[in-house]
Amino acid sequence: MRVLIIEDNRDLCYSMKTGLEKLGFYIDAAFDAETGEEKAYVNEYDVILLDLNLPDKDGLEILKDFRKSNNNTPVIIVSARDDIEQRTVGLDLGADDYITKPFQISEVRARIQAVIRRFQGRTTPTIKIDGLEIEPAKRVATFNGKIIPLKAKEFDILEYLSMKFPTVVSSEELSEHVYDENFDPFSSVLRVHITRLRKKLTDASGYEMLQTMRGKGYYLCENQK
Repeated sequence: MRVLIIEDNRDLCYSMKTGLEKLGFYIDAAFDAETGEEKAYVNEYDVILLDLNLPDKDGLEILKDFRKSNNNTPVIIVSARDDIEQRTVGLDLGADDYITKPFQISEVRARIQAVIRRFQGRTTPTIKIDGLEIEPAKRVATFNGKIIPLKAKEFDILEYLSMKFPTVVSSEELSEHVYDENFDPFSSVLRVHITRLRKKLTDASGYEMLQTMRGKGYYLCENQK
């Protein structure tokens, strides 16, 4: 999952970025409101972590502008402002959650995944398609109880496709969610990962579970036999 952190405390921002990347997230960072808003409008994120005390603009104003412009990306406020009034204002303006500083990175991870589940319309942390089961928190995928040995990027692709099941997902959308802003859209990296993931799913399931719709993108399907 791809996350944008808007936080002016560079040490804290780098700490969050490093911690979340170790947990499998792909992180872009901004240290001021202007850069953060630019990234949020140019790129597509699964979640935005938003500090309130930014040097050039209050985080609540950023949130208000996001919602006025119909940017519905889930936003989790991360702030030292811990009074009830500030939390209420943030949630009323359209924030999806509110974390007060200091915090543990495990809490941030759990809050992100909970918000993504709600945004995607799922209430359970386990995704099930046919015999396939995906546990995002553990980053484990199984088919009929047998673990599928996936590399990190293969898991990210599978997780996103499963969240969109049975929708066809374009290469552009997939790249937006499983790579960071340094990804070269003209490279063949995505196709290579898709090819490897397709083989592993076919070996595990006995049929071609990962399909390509020419000119449209990729999707997961159930066994039709």
